[in-house]
Amino acid sequence: MEKLTFTVNAEEAGQQVKKVVRSKFRLSSRMMTKIKYNDLITINGSKMPGYIVLNEGDVVVVSIPDEQSQFPAEDIPIYPIYEDEDLLIINKQAGITVHPTKGHPLHTIANGLMTYMNNTNQNFKVRFVNRLDMDTSGVLLIAKNQIVHADLNRQMMANKTEKTYYAVVSGCPNKNHFIIDLPIGGPDPGKIGRKVVDSSEDGFPSQTEVTLLQSIKKGENDFSLLKIKLLTGRTHQIRVHLSHIGYPIVGDPLYGGNTEIFPRQALHAEAFRFKHPLKDIVLDIHAPLPDDFKALIESMGFAL
Repeated sequence: MEKLTFTVNAEEAGQQVKKVVRSKFRLSSRMMTKIKYNDLITINGSKMPGYIVLNEGDVVVVSIPDEQSQFPAEDIPIYPIYEDEDLLIINKQAGITVHPTKGHPLHTIANGLMTYMNNTNQNFKVRFVNRLDMDTSGVLLIAKNQIVHADLNRQMMANKTEKTYYAVVSGCPNKNHFIIDLPIGGPDPGKIGRKVVDSSEDGFPSQTEVTLLQSIKKGENDFSLLKIKLLTGRTHQIRVHLSHIGYPIVGDPLYGGNTEIFPRQALHAEAFRFKHPLKDIVLDIHAPLPDDFKALIESMGFAL
């Protein structure tokens, strides 16, 4: 079991321990129930029920029960970039779905992680912090416990993380740097894609920061290499925004991308910067470009 320890401060004093623990560590109701029925809270070394009122200076220790996922283990390659006892960060390959869905119940990153855990003698519940589309490659974060998962979600909601992508698109923007600020609607019944809607009342506020790195002309067509920062995180956000303003991602047929020169969407999650939830460090994680993406930009004369 993981143990979380803290000393009660003046602001926390006078409150029930269960309320402080849940607020401090953003634990789910299910986890709090497990803690309650297994007597997993101690105050100054003695087991105590959750309704006990805290005093300033009390030392509280909360034991977090180990959890595990039940996905079938499969031989899906996992490429770690960074790993410690709380986090696993990988360079996801294109062509693999992150998590089992109705359309892809097997052959996912989650299945590969079960094999990875077996091979590395680990056992944790798979909690994806961010999601990447099946054909998008790059940085993918997996939290090894609920505390880390909740904290990273909180950082993303507060816009305290930085996610950077590279994309090759059709067309050439007339500005070197700009922000796309257009709301994106929810899923339409029976449809796969998303779309920009008329107002935030009809959808979700969405902002994408775009920097033009290079443009070239190939025959009668223009192509551009873009660096993109997500200021919000909606489903298909980069793909929807770029397509809507006339610069669809190469290889993305769902949103009008040119599929003749690349067999998948040319989108790579290159970097993810955030504060480690349980260590006093900032992690700036970078994922190397996959070989097919490197070959594409080289064939077009781009350079990174």
